[in-house]
Amino acid sequence: MTTDDDTVDALVQLSFQIQRILAAAGAPHDLSVVQIRLLGILRDRQVGMLELGGHLGLDKSSITGLVSRAEKRGLVRRSPSPYDGRAVLVALTDEGRRLAADGEREIGRRVLDLAAHLSPETRATLTSLAFSLVRAGTGQKP
Repeated sequence: MTTDDDTVDALVQLSFQIQRILAAAGAPHDLSVVQIRLLGILRDRQVGMLELGGHLGLDKSSITGLVSRAEKRGLVRRSPSPYDGRAVLVALTDEGRRLAADGEREIGRRVLDLAAHLSPETRATLTSLAFSLVRAGTGQKP
């Protein structure tokens, strides 16, 4: 029988493994886990600074510093919002898109390697459970 402690331990240990995968994928490009996450959020859209902070769990000054450092590296660009004169939108540059795509491939390969020993049925169950937990954590309906 699985206890609550077993569930907590398994999910935390899995989180640690995923964090190691993200760090390993970013290291050759001198990208932190938070920078990898930034590129991942922006890979298919541009968003405002406030929304970025919400996705990353960062306050205004931290997200400003993160975006400024990425901008200096030529990975992102800021532009005024066409809807709100006070707001700024952030989007990937071509170099940022290239790094995001490279990271997506590398992270995908490493995560699939982690799950490679699972049967197709078990992987499908894991995927469904993971999506359910993510939705619950973001307040979305299952």
